[in-house]
Amino acid sequence: MFDAGADPVRPARSVRYRLLVIALLPTLVILPLLLGIAVYRLNARFDAALTSKVHGDLTIAHQYLSHILENSGEHVTALGASARFKEVVADPAALKALLVQAKPRLELDFLYVIDGQGRVIASVDDLAAGPLKTDWPVIEAALRGTPRTAIDVLDSADLQMLSPDLAARARLPLVPTDNAVPSPRTDETRGMVIQSASPVDLGAAGKGVLVGGILLNRNLVFIDTINDLVYRSASLPEGSKGTATLFLDDVRISTNVRLFEGQRALGTRVSAAVRSAVLDKGKTWLDSAFVVNDWYISAYEPITDSFGKRVGMLYVGFLQAPFTAAKYQTAFFIMAAFFVIAALSVPIFLRLARGIFEPLERVDATIARVESGDLGARTGAVESRDEIGRVAVHLDDLLDQLQQRDQELRQWNDELNLRVDERTQELQLANRQLEATTKQLVMSEKLAAIGEITAGVAHEINNPIAVMQGNLDVIRSVVGEKADLAKVEFRLIDEQIQRINQIVTKLLQFAKPEEFAGFVDRHAPGQAVADCMPLVQHLLSKAAIEVSLENTAERLILMNRTELQQVVVNLIVNAIHAMPDGGKLTIETVDRTWDERPGVAIIVTDTGIGIDPDMQTRVFDPFFTNKQQAGTGLGLSISQTLVTRQGGRIAVESAPDEGARFTIWLPEAD
Repeated sequence: MFDAGADPVRPARSVRYRLLVIALLPTLVILPLLLGIAVYRLNARFDAALTSKVHGDLTIAHQYLSHILENSGEHVTALGASARFKEVVADPAALKALLVQAKPRLELDFLYVIDGQGRVIASVDDLAAGPLKTDWPVIEAALRGTPRTAIDVLDSADLQMLSPDLAARARLPLVPTDNAVPSPRTDETRGMVIQSASPVDLGAAGKGVLVGGILLNRNLVFIDTINDLVYRSASLPEGSKGTATLFLDDVRISTNVRLFEGQRALGTRVSAAVRSAVLDKGKTWLDSAFVVNDWYISAYEPITDSFGKRVGMLYVGFLQAPFTAAKYQTAFFIMAAFFVIAALSVPIFLRLARGIFEPLERVDATIARVESGDLGARTGAVESRDEIGRVAVHLDDLLDQLQQRDQELRQWNDELNLRVDERTQELQLANRQLEATTKQLVMSEKLAAIGEITAGVAHEINNPIAVMQGNLDVIRSVVGEKADLAKVEFRLIDEQIQRINQIVTKLLQFAKPEEFAGFVDRHAPGQAVADCMPLVQHLLSKAAIEVSLENTAERLILMNRTELQQVVVNLIVNAIHAMPDGGKLTIETVDRTWDERPGVAIIVTDTGIGIDPDMQTRVFDPFFTNKQQAGTGLGLSISQTLVTRQGGRIAVESAPDEGARFTIWLPEAD
């Protein structure tokens, strides 16, 4: 049977949307996702290929620099071992003439001979006055008989000693450069040289060293040769260009990078990021880098001198912009192709999907009308002759049968509902009576058992306690002055006996409150609450709990002051136990009216672990506790007894992990 009040089904158009999603998902979602992944991987591979190429370019440049070092060393060694050198070694004038003749042929910038004590025997240039530095590792190795070649950095004074022309050629004014590390220097006066030393025989003068070298500052032939070797014609796409640079520290001392048209970027400096990675950390840079005024696919490697110290860098790279443009063109072509394919295929998919969802929408509309109460609704004939068309015909047949059965079911339903309502009302009334009776019976049995047990326990405990207290007094009188030797022990025994008496008294107050109610006085609750704090100060001092007292109550209450403090202390102790990791304890006393009766509310709020909802109805039951071995379960039960005996009430509000709020309401004293 259909109920006109039932929830309607989802709209018929959801069928349309689902079919459209099924039809268009591959084209409009999956295909773009695959294309995005393909473009991402293509971009990654493209970048990897560029990095691999610039790494290969750096290898070629490194090999050429190694070749220059090797050739320089071989030339110097060959000159020192030549017969002509041995013929003129004893004649300083002839030796100088030989060095002057060999210098341009060997493509060297300086050439000189020193003896074993470091004194200059002959040089192509007249050395300036002053000692020539000869403690280079390459010279020391040659003095030990081993030829060696390395890159070294000579300061301006050393260059001036060798030749004023070399010092002038090495000097470069520093050009302010974007992204470079700030520097107070304005000029670079040092020179990076390829220095070769070879042991020679000086005849009667003993062993000596032939030293020759090439100054790399402004050595454009050297850097252009590297660029021609690495970036031959047509090795890069149109619009890109290759560059090579030699750095002294982070300063370009030889480069074909252009600062302006026709002007090389000598004196400009490398970016701070590259300097940190290559010079400071000794790594090889293979990535994009900002070079003077544009971005390049770059490769940098550190250059070390004969002392093993990083003194410069070798760089090769090519302009990044043409390759970036090529990537964008490729991505644009892929996107354009996707949109063309989607524009051609989506109309076809929509036409095929329409042949499915239109009959289904008619069937769904018929079902919706039937659910709304129109049992005479029918789908009628559909153009489709497939499975969907047959479903529409069967649906109409079923609706015919359903309409007939519905009339019969309605009659039976009316009769059944009438009988069920009668029985339900009877059962509900009986159930409520049974629940009320059961609760009263359980509570009565519980209280009766507790009273009987408490009275018996109190009687059995009081007798031995009285005997113990009496015998303790007898012991004191017997031992006399010697009792002072155990004064502390006697005091502890007295305190524990008094503690047992207090526990027994509390049990009797719970079991027979009418006999142990105590003296009732009229007082302000705020002061009584404030006097409770010293009683729990030893517990508060052990926990990181912030205490806030707010007393705004002006009314007086009629209740035994000690009993009120007992109730408040019990709530404070429970709050402390609920905040083992610290928190905030707030105690308020405010004037409040309850059921049109004026009174005072004492509110104890903590930020502890809270109380589960199913436990809140049981916290005031006798012997119920959630403290395992730490509690007796009588604190809140006794507190409730003490409060209700004065016409008040106590309630709790809490949620797990949100703290608890206990409210004590007491009527105003007449």
